[in-house]
Amino acid sequence: MASIFSKIIAGEIPSYKVAEDSKHYAFLDINPLSEGHTLVVPKREVDYIFDLSDDEFAQLHLFAKKVASALEKSVDCKRVAVAVIGLEVPHAHIHLVPIKTEGDLDFRKQKLAIPSEKMAEIAATIASNFEK
Repeated sequence: MASIFSKIIAGEIPSYKVAEDSKHYAFLDINPLSEGHTLVVPKREVDYIFDLSDDEFAQLHLFAKKVASALEKSVDCKRVAVAVIGLEVPHAHIHLVPIKTEGDLDFRKQKLAIPSEKMAEIAATIASNFEK
């Protein structure tokens, strides 16, 4: 059965896409820790990030680096934090979270409720700053 991320990539479930190439897809997390919190996923469904081939693992991180660069240009942050948890969805993914302090990367804290219009605006801004 396809993961929710595979359904997002296939367009079966809507998303706030910020970047895409032939092997990767990046979109805003709908339960963000901060404005611009982005998920970066390989299009090939693999449950555990360390089960990716070495090349897939490296390419995913290089794609995430480009997305992080676009994030830094798009939202007010000191850094873009990186987290890989891997328990919440059975599809490898990287969290890119714009932060101002270390405490901003606490997944136990209450998630933001950002209106859809604002999410679309954030996604469009990040997408416009993404360099392919």
